[in-house]
Amino acid sequence: MNQALSNVRVLDLTHMLSGPYGSMILADLGAETIKVEPCQGEGTRKLLATDPNNSLDGMGAYYITLNRNKKSVAVDLKTEQGLSLFKDLVKNVDIVISNFGAGVAERLGIDYLSLSSVNPRIITCTVSGFGSDGPGSKRPAFDQVAQAMGGGMSITGANKQHMVRAGIPIGDLGGGMFGVMGILAALYERERSGMGQHVDISMLDCQISMLNYMATMHFLSGVDPYPIGNSHFVHVPYDTFTCSDGFIVIAVITDNFWQNLKQVIRSPVFDDAKYDSQPGRWQDREIINSTLNTLLATNTCEYWLSLLEAKRIPCAPVNSLRQALSDTQVLHRNMVVELKHPNGRSTKGPGNPIKLSRNSDEVFTPAPTLGQHTDEVMTQLLGLSDEKITQMKDMGIIR
Repeated sequence: MNQALSNVRVLDLTHMLSGPYGSMILADLGAETIKVEPCQGEGTRKLLATDPNNSLDGMGAYYITLNRNKKSVAVDLKTEQGLSLFKDLVKNVDIVISNFGAGVAERLGIDYLSLSSVNPRIITCTVSGFGSDGPGSKRPAFDQVAQAMGGGMSITGANKQHMVRAGIPIGDLGGGMFGVMGILAALYERERSGMGQHVDISMLDCQISMLNYMATMHFLSGVDPYPIGNSHFVHVPYDTFTCSDGFIVIAVITDNFWQNLKQVIRSPVFDDAKYDSQPGRWQDREIINSTLNTLLATNTCEYWLSLLEAKRIPCAPVNSLRQALSDTQVLHRNMVVELKHPNGRSTKGPGNPIKLSRNSDEVFTPAPTLGQHTDEVMTQLLGLSDEKITQMKDMGIIR
């Protein structure tokens, strides 16, 4: 199999969304990813598992998607024998990823210091709400908490009175993505030093990082920005507009785009010379946007988009999920893939957005049943006999 991380082995202790998303990315890139679960299964298995609209034979949408390409081993880490087994596994892997709260890994004895004593090359990564240290590190956090504390929510929404979180869980997903970046950086550094290290990811840190230039603008101006809907604080027209059958976005960020727009959507209002540069358009942005909405409402999204695209004006439909997931460009990029259940049935989900020119193979194996690969991993990685495995199962150490 031609995949970039096919020589990398991961122990995945994650649950819910932030950690599992990160380990899913590693698995999609070819890393052998062994999901280590408690013997009763990790909590995400139960999410939507009995929802008739969002599950497949007892597996909910969360679990089917986030645990593709993974193996499942069930071990009770709270027992001495289970912890010993886990550390034996650590000797044979490259990465341990988790998203426990601060201090949990230390209490379980599976933190970096403990694991590096049995494998100095091990790379550990923990994705938590607030990181491993600091005055707020032990606070519980989920996606919306990270979005709210990170400032992004304060600039998202229609106006100052209606601040909203992002429609996708960017707090959780951001933690998973930055976790992968940190892990890959540590893997690369290990090639030079021969030593592993710990990757400490805070979801709040990630949200602050993604404020990017807006944070610098705040420090320069001293101003707290506020939600302005889908408009822009500089460019005009740059917003969502209403057609006869839906919505489109138009993003005019240069004066040349404005001249092209005038050729597509003709109005005497737009002929005012002061609109030929950004300051004039910004001054009369309400007039320009109102005129655009009136004219665009006279025809369909498809009609206007074809004309705008012909003039290379940045534009797009505001797609529903159904529309986005059936877009020809999305399908061409293999961004909708088959997600199988272990019983052979299947549904569909999002593909892998990382496209490599040489390591281009893409495989999506089913999310595993609980403990599906316990025997295989214990035999192949640890060399345990069938008798020993059966004995540990009878003792409730593994499943």
